[in-house]
Amino acid sequence: MTDDEKEQRNPRSWLRPALGALCGAVAGFAALAFAELSSGWVRPEAGPVIAVGGAAIDRTPAAVKVWAIRNFGTDDKLVLQLGILFVLALFALILGVLALHCPRSGSAGVLLFGVVGAAAAISRPDSTGPTDALPSVVGAVVGAGLLFLLVGRLEIRGLGEPPTSGRRPTPSGRGAAEGDTSRRAGWDRRGFVLAASGAAVASAGAGALGRVLNGASGRGAVASRTDLVLPAPASPAPSVPRGAQLRIPGVSSFTTPNREFYRVDTALVVPKVDANAWRLRIHGRGVARPATLSFDDLLRRELIERDITLTCVSNEVGGPYVGNARWIGVRLADLLAECGVEPPSAGGPADQLVARSVDGMTIGSPVEDVMDGRDALLAVGMNGEPLPFAHGFPVRMVVPGLYGYVSACKWIEDIELTTFDAYDPYWVKRKWARGAPVKTQSRIDTPKPFARPRAGAVMVAGVAWAQHRGIDRVEIRVDDGPWEQARLAAEDSRDTWRQWSYPWQATKGGHTLTVRATDRTGTVQTEKRARTVPDGASGRHSVVVTVD
Repeated sequence: MTDDEKEQRNPRSWLRPALGALCGAVAGFAALAFAELSSGWVRPEAGPVIAVGGAAIDRTPAAVKVWAIRNFGTDDKLVLQLGILFVLALFALILGVLALHCPRSGSAGVLLFGVVGAAAAISRPDSTGPTDALPSVVGAVVGAGLLFLLVGRLEIRGLGEPPTSGRRPTPSGRGAAEGDTSRRAGWDRRGFVLAASGAAVASAGAGALGRVLNGASGRGAVASRTDLVLPAPASPAPSVPRGAQLRIPGVSSFTTPNREFYRVDTALVVPKVDANAWRLRIHGRGVARPATLSFDDLLRRELIERDITLTCVSNEVGGPYVGNARWIGVRLADLLAECGVEPPSAGGPADQLVARSVDGMTIGSPVEDVMDGRDALLAVGMNGEPLPFAHGFPVRMVVPGLYGYVSACKWIEDIELTTFDAYDPYWVKRKWARGAPVKTQSRIDTPKPFARPRAGAVMVAGVAWAQHRGIDRVEIRVDDGPWEQARLAAEDSRDTWRQWSYPWQATKGGHTLTVRATDRTGTVQTEKRARTVPDGASGRHSVVVTVD
């Protein structure tokens, strides 16, 4: 049987859609790569994946956000971006197959994705204008044109179909030469391979150059942080008392290192702000003397240093999104007072302080809490160094006693005094509560859930917190037994968490250990379980262990 007869009996039907999908994949890769290159000349946040991801976060219900944080932790943003890339890749393959039948429709599909990316970019709260649409537009035009070109190179008619009986015979009486497979298939194999390979190489180069340009866009910010030497605080933090840090393996460190401090926000790209160009505007209702401050203006003011524990409202009972750090910054209340702001209790017309970040985030804080004498800060330093970029460099808010979503604005650039009736900030629009004091909570750090300690003396230990109220007592219960008082470590301040320990004489078998805390107002940590939405989780943390 000749090769022609074999091909007639076994047509390569799979080759037609496979090559179409390949065209779509190459075109999609090119679109993303050239969009990345374009974003290098605009700004990294304007890239289509970042823009669409940010728009998706803005439109995601609060329950889904909580689910993502609970299941993916600080990797939730990476998971989102990978999900977007997967969807884009899937549609690129589909559009490639579609283009086999109608090249213009396939290219139009690519352009439609460009429109979606452009719309997402210019609709973001931090959009700088129409130029943010440029990366998506450029990427879509390149992808659509390349898809049309590659499909044209295939000359796809007849590919994967049995050869027709009307082929022009060769002088020997046979059809096309046996080795001339590209003619027999009806497509320019060499031209297609060269075009696809060239496009892939060019796209890889464009993507790499785009990454270099995007990296270069933050060099000024990196240099401003590297060159920064924080002034000595006029009011340094008291030394951490001896005994505040228990020497028990497995207990959270009293001071959380910067690299381990939790990060929960909506920024897919960490903003890198040049401290030399940074400005903070203070304005709004009751602001008799509006002000615009530079970073140097802040550093020339009296700086204070305090140990303060922060808690995220997304922290589940026993969860990891709580940490303690030593912050240095300017008293926010003093700054507001100089601008003529008075709290509502003193007749001030504004009851809400709306802080705006460079990435468009808005966070609303009660003016009364900010100005009631607690150490509310515009922080510039964290644990002895300038703020890390991921934690708000050059300036962020820190307010003891309030969950982060109503107090801890990172990369802050604007403070507006207004009322709760007049404006709902980002999270309130998504059904979170306007006021959110931190709830009294405690956590067992050791032993871990499902641990298998040996019978005998087992040290149970962990942390408890009730910022701006302080922890007065921690108790442990084994199974359904009585509550036993744990030993409290020394207290640093009522704005920090407090370690505790309990020596347990463990007996063989399975046991449930439960902890509860009592704050200085006499409030006992409730056993009633509540979800994180709308104002923070409640309940008591338990771990199950098996004693050998």
